[in-house]
Amino acid sequence: MKPKSVGIRDVAKHVGVSTASISRTLNNPDSVSPDLRMRIDAAIAELGYIPDAAARALSSRRTRTIGAIIPTVDNAMFARGIEALQSYLSLQGYLLLLSTSGYDPETEARQAQNMASRGIDGLILRGDTHTDALRRLLASQRIPFVNVGVYHPDKPYASVGGNNEAAAWRACRYLIELGHTRIGMVAAISSNNDRATARVAGVRRALAESGLELRPEWYIEVPYHLDDARQGARALLSAPRGDWPTAVVCGNDVIAYGVLLEAERRGLHVPGDLSVMGFDDLEWSRHLRPSLTTMHVPTDEVWTRAGEYLVKSLAGKAATLHHEVDVSLVVRESTGRPRV
Repeated sequence: MKPKSVGIRDVAKHVGVSTASISRTLNNPDSVSPDLRMRIDAAIAELGYIPDAAARALSSRRTRTIGAIIPTVDNAMFARGIEALQSYLSLQGYLLLLSTSGYDPETEARQAQNMASRGIDGLILRGDTHTDALRRLLASQRIPFVNVGVYHPDKPYASVGGNNEAAAWRACRYLIELGHTRIGMVAAISSNNDRATARVAGVRRALAESGLELRPEWYIEVPYHLDDARQGARALLSAPRGDWPTAVVCGNDVIAYGVLLEAERRGLHVPGDLSVMGFDDLEWSRHLRPSLTTMHVPTDEVWTRAGEYLVKSLAGKAATLHHEVDVSLVVRESTGRPRV
C-alpha cells in the first residue's frame, strides 16, 4: 500500500500552530521568530514533510528557483563559481537551474526563454554581451538579473565582478616593470566575450603607456582548450628565435597552461627564455612547476555576491546594484627578468 503523505496540516498539528504559520515559515523564514522556525524545521524533519513546490509557487507567485547561464561547463573557473553559488542558494532555500550558451548570445537568449517559461525568480548571466531579445524578455517579465564577471557601475542593472581592463593592465605593467619590452598575448576568443575584449584592451594600454606595442604577429586568439592554447603558443614561437617575445600575457590560466606545455616541449626555460602570465588563479596554478604568476579573481565571492543580490532583491531588501571585487597580482615562478 502507498503510504499516506504528510501534509501541511499534519505539521501544523504537530507543532500546535496554524497552517498559515507553517506557510509563512516556508515562504518567508525571517517573518517568524527563530524559536518557532526551529520547532517547525524539527517537525518537518521528524514527519518527513516535503513542501509542494507547485502549490507554494501558486500561492506566493515564486518558485524559489534561480537560473544561471554560463558559456560552458568545460571551465574550472565556472565550475567553482557555480559550486559556490549553489551552496549559498541552498542555504537560502533556493534551487539553482543551470544552462550553457557556448558563448553564443542567441543560444543564451533561447535558454533564458526556456528558464522564464519554467518560472525562474531571477537570472544570473555571464558578462554583458546579450541580445536585444533577451533584454526585452527580462524587462517584460520583470525578472531581476545580474551580470557576473564584469563591473559596470555606469549601467542601470546589476553587475558583480572585477575590472578586467584594469587587471590586465596591471598584469602587463608588471612584466614591463621586470624589464620586458617584447611582450605578446595569447588571448581567449574576443567575439561575444566582453571580458576577453577588456583584457586585451588593458594589455594594449599598458604597452602604449610605455611606448610599446602589441605586434600583430605576437597577438593570437584561441578557444578555451589546452590543445588550442598549445597551437597558439606554437604559432607565436614559430618565428626565428630572435623574433620571439620574451614574455606572454595569457587571457586565462588554462591558456597559460598550454603555453607552458609548449615551451617545455621546445626545451625553453621558463622564465629565463619566456615569462608567462595567467589570469584567474585556478587551483592548479600554484602547483605547477614552474608555478604560474597570475591575476587572482575571487571566483567564490563573485558568484556568492550575485546570489545575494538576487535573494535580497526578491525579498524586497536593499541590495547593492554594483559590486567590484579585488583582482590582485599573484607573483610565482613563471615570470622573471628577461635575459640580456
